[in-house]
Amino acid sequence: MSVSVVGLLLAGGAIGFALNGGSDGTAAGTAAGASVVTAGDDTCAYSGPALSAGTHTFKVSNTTGKAIELYFIGANGQAVGEVENVGPGTSRNLTVDLAEGDYTLRCRPTSTTGDGVTSKLTIAAPGASAPGAAYDPRLYEAVGEYRVYVEGQTGQLVTATETFAAAVKSGDVEAAKRLYAPARVFYERIEPVAESFGDLDPAIDAREGDVPDDEWTGFHVIERDLWVNGKTSDPVVADKLLADVKKLQTLVTDVKLTPSQLGNGAAELLNEVATSKVTGEEERYSHTDLIDFAANVEGARAAYEPLLPVLKDTDPELAKTIDARLTDVEKALEPYKSGDGYVDYTSLSDTQVRALSDKVDGLAEPLSKLTGAVAA
Repeated sequence: MSVSVVGLLLAGGAIGFALNGGSDGTAAGTAAGASVVTAGDDTCAYSGPALSAGTHTFKVSNTTGKAIELYFIGANGQAVGEVENVGPGTSRNLTVDLAEGDYTLRCRPTSTTGDGVTSKLTIAAPGASAPGAAYDPRLYEAVGEYRVYVEGQTGQLVTATETFAAAVKSGDVEAAKRLYAPARVFYERIEPVAESFGDLDPAIDAREGDVPDDEWTGFHVIERDLWVNGKTSDPVVADKLLADVKKLQTLVTDVKLTPSQLGNGAAELLNEVATSKVTGEEERYSHTDLIDFAANVEGARAAYEPLLPVLKDTDPELAKTIDARLTDVEKALEPYKSGDGYVDYTSLSDTQVRALSDKVDGLAEPLSKLTGAVAA
């Protein structure tokens, strides 16, 4: 994820966070007085003063030779914030709104599973002048609006996956191919929320090579079998996929959301487009990447728009910029529509791919400022 912070807690143990850094993965300037989280080959360590509840800015420094991701995990085991794709030898500023309690910091290479390297961070009770105490009550409304959206998308995801899994289990290759991408759009729109539940996201959405072969499950196993092997997957794979999306639906009903997670999620979805959709890596067998691309953009808009009333007051110019560039990205996709979906991604020329990438980059930069702006 990328973005910045809202000083508001909606539930005990929830954290809202944000990243103020370039969308291209370059290092951002460190805010004055920022504490440091260092991700090394065998360390994931906070260094700085003792912290009390409130808003804090961290410099996330990657000293490894690979891109890393950092998770803040609450006592309930839910990852309520993360930053992905911090490049080797770079650092980014991360502003986090922390409630009193114990947290686990988890660092690991991007797009991997498992515990990685962890450490503990304890946040003391807030002082009389704790930072992050002020907030706009409209942010509560934004969270409520977005929660309705997420619950609706997970409900549709379950329904679509039931139909898709039935086609897989029946051995109907052509039906399963038709149903594959339409089922995935509901997941792609809310992927940042799904990623907050530990290894549930990899179970549903890992690509080949992201996890050990004997642990690989989910949509992309079935994608490979349909398009490369010309057959449907073992029914066990379909059953597990359906069980996992139903588990996601159950977890979403109790997920703790903060306004910062809306802004963070919008920016993370653009990061998803830039790192896996534009590159063609996400749907490497079916080449339905543009369908995922569009779903990520739709999800980003759904997370952004509830925050817009506040943003128009705190930074009207940023609101205008995001609106214009979001529309630019949507318009850039229109020529590639085909029926209810989009053309095969491999049919695009390098020039066309670069044009889409440029539009995404143009939106990612102002969107990375969203959470900080609504917290102003």
